[in-house]
Amino acid sequence: MIKLQVIGNLGKDCITNNVNGKTVMNFSVAHTEKFRDAQGNQKDRTIWVDCAYWSDRTGIAPYLRKGQQVFVEGNPDLRTYTKNDGSFGATLTLRVINIQLLGGRPENGGGGFGGGENTYAAAPKVNTGVPSSGDVTEPVDDLPF
Repeated sequence: MIKLQVIGNLGKDCITNNVNGKTVMNFSVAHTEKFRDAQGNQKDRTIWVDCAYWSDRTGIAPYLRKGQQVFVEGNPDLRTYTKNDGSFGATLTLRVINIQLLGGRPENGGGGFGGGENTYAAAPKVNTGVPSSGDVTEPVDDLPF
């Protein structure tokens, strides 16, 4: 078995389809690698990975938006095809097993990443009956140990 892991940004919003009664979420992830060529010039190389996530768990689909940074892992599939000019091309497809949201680009479209902040809303706070650290009014010196 070959497993591929990719960290990158979504190139466009996720598209959810039904194929033969099964749900598939399709999206593409771009990973950009910086390197120096033989002359010492800084270069960028971007690799696009087309992803297919066959799952009934479509709750993640609204969060898979263009620019969102994700970690995906799964089984790779290399497909070759003939271009219009007669030359051959190849595309890397990933059958996703696991996906995690990592962060995203700021809403204003500026450069850089959001530093780990997610673009989706946080879960509502649940009252567990346990006071938070801000609710404790006892002096710090009276610790029980």
